[in-house]
Amino acid sequence: MKRLAYIDWMRGLACLLMFQTHCYDSWLRPDLHKTRLYGWSQLGGTLPAPLFIFLSGVSFALVTEKLREKGIAADAIARQTILRGAEVFGLGIVFRIQEYALGYKWVPWTDLLRVDVLNILGLSMMLMGVLCRFASSANVDVARTRSTIAALGAATAVAMLTPPLWTTWRPRFLPWPLESYINGVHTFAEPQHWLFPLFPWSAFAFAGLAVGFVIFREFARCKEAMLFGLIGVTGVAAVGLSLVFDASPVHLYAVYDYWHSNPILPKHGCSITRATLGLIIIFLAMLALSTWRTTYRKRATALRRNSPAAAPAI
Repeated sequence: MKRLAYIDWMRGLACLLMFQTHCYDSWLRPDLHKTRLYGWSQLGGTLPAPLFIFLSGVSFALVTEKLREKGIAADAIARQTILRGAEVFGLGIVFRIQEYALGYKWVPWTDLLRVDVLNILGLSMMLMGVLCRFASSANVDVARTRSTIAALGAATAVAMLTPPLWTTWRPRFLPWPLESYINGVHTFAEPQHWLFPLFPWSAFAFAGLAVGFVIFREFARCKEAMLFGLIGVTGVAAVGLSLVFDASPVHLYAVYDYWHSNPILPKHGCSITRATLGLIIIFLAMLALSTWRTTYRKRATALRRNSPAAAPAI
């Protein structure tokens, strides 16, 4: 299957939104934090994390489908995908150690155990590997259908369980480093919405997994534009429906917070011009690095194909 360019474009959009959020927040003078530009930049900063996690689910589905179509055994697929998730989780731990080492004089040691995006991304990938293993079947179409339904069910379950796990059902019996992976409590008295616990963030991964399996179907390949239009309309309808439920006098939960306990989360001496210039420099540097990596990989592949060792024996 050819590489899906729109996934790379969405990853690029997520990176750009992440860059601008942190650049303006770090470089703008305090008085400029009250400007409309800063407000919009921080609003844009609510999108990168859900985009990255959602796209990880889409990519996970595509990789799983490729392996299934090659006839690789379900156990082998599960092993490969779960190990990949463990690798990402390990990278998250390494990143936390690096940040602590760079700021050890003022950073508390508890930051080593802080739940961040890479940590939850790795765990979500491992959970998706387990889910796909249980949904597997000798028939590829049946496995795809089972996986789609299971992924949607998991996303719904995570979203529905998030409010009580943040409030009335908090697993207080767990040590805070473990509870933090459930609700992001960290070392605080209450769960923190700026952290990335499994509830609600893994819901984005499972939703992306379901979309990925849908994308792989034959009708989706033939009518791609219509499919994404339908997904967009469904997303808008879901947001509207959530607002209707939020305004309803009947609530399912004893304690409920629309913005902080469900998967839809909202979220200092340079001028705007200098901060924007710095953002452009970082963006161009990352673009150059990505282009260099892609070119290097293409050349390395071409060299391997043309090497004497790759030539057939006469």
